[in-house]
Parts: sequence; structure tokens; C-alpha cells
Amino acid sequence: MTDFIVNLTAWGGYFGIFLLMVLENVFPPIPSEVIMGLGGIAVARGQMEMLPLIIAGTAGTVAGNYFWYAIGWRFGYQRLRPFVDRYGAWLTLDWEHVVQLERFFKRRGQWVVFVFRFMPAFRTMVSLPAGMARMPHLRFLLWTAAGSAIWNTGLAYAGLYLGSNFRELDAYIGPAAIALTVAIVIGYVWRLLRWKPRG
Repeated sequence: MTDFIVNLTAWGGYFGIFLLMVLENVFPPIPSEVIMGLGGIAVARGQMEMLPLIIAGTAGTVAGNYFWYAIGWRFGYQRLRPFVDRYGAWLTLDWEHVVQLERFFKRRGQWVVFVFRFMPAFRTMVSLPAGMARMPHLRFLLWTAAGSAIWNTGLAYAGLYLGSNFRELDAYIGPAAIALTVAIVIGYVWRLLRWKPRG
């Protein structure tokens, strides 16, 4: 995967970064940590400039997230009811939770979208419920761009700082991402064991 990213970046430059960041958000297994980290390394080598790199990466992130937001907007949360009725126990979710979540997104959804930009996997997944709750387009785009710009800037400067030693970048970011994912899984299992449907 790393060789593919390096080759595409070298071939496509900033457009390659944009395309990879779109794909990273449509198909999450391509990690933004690697893409923007290698972009920062390219800056350290004099092959790229930092500001265009961040702009290209952020634009790709916004475009990829808007893909899922648009699907959520078209689908709508009301169509979830048969799914929630059938599988809600596994999601520790009943329909009242869905209604509350939809109301919350309408009032405070921009903060959820912003904060989730810093979380592995969930930074893409949050776009779907934002669309389902019909969060205003401009608000979604602005808060997605804001959170993504901060995240991508941090990754790019980490790559710049570490220069050509990519293994060190993975050593810093990888364990933190794994620890957060493990904590989320443990929290889910704990909630699943204790969850009881309302009514």
C-alpha cells in the first residue's frame, strides 16, 4: 500500500494527494496518516510545498466525506426504522435513540462532525448520520473542512519533521490510533452487555 501511495503521489503530485484523500474517505482502509505523512516527507525533500499539500489533502477529505453525506441525505433516517427494529439490539439502539440523534444533529451536529475528524474510522462514518439528519450543506462542509485542515496539517508537519524516516511516523501515530480503536471496541462490548431496550 505504501509503495502505491508513493508512486501515485510522485506521478500525480497535488492531484494525486487529492485523489488519495478522496479514496481514503470513501474506502477507509487507505490511511490518511500515510498519505499526508508521505506528503510531508515530500515537502522535506523539496518535492512539494506545504500549503498546496494541505489544501489538496483537505479538499480531498471534504469531497470524500461529502460522498457519504449525500448518500445519507438521499436515504433519510426514516428508512432506518425496519433495520433498527430488527438489529437494534446489536447496535444497542432503539428507535427513540435514532429520533434523539436526529434532533441532536440538527442542533449541535457541527461539533460532532468537527470532533470526529480526529478519530480513526469514525471521521468518515459520521458523515452518513449527518446527511440522514439533513444537516445543512454549508455547515457540514465548513466544519468538515475545519477539522480536516487541522488533522491534515498535523500529519503533514509530522512527516516534515521526521523527514524520510517513515517508520518513525507510523511508530508515533499507529499506537495512538490502535489504542483509541481498542477503547471504542471495549466500550461497545460493555454497552452491549448492559443494554436493555426501552419499554
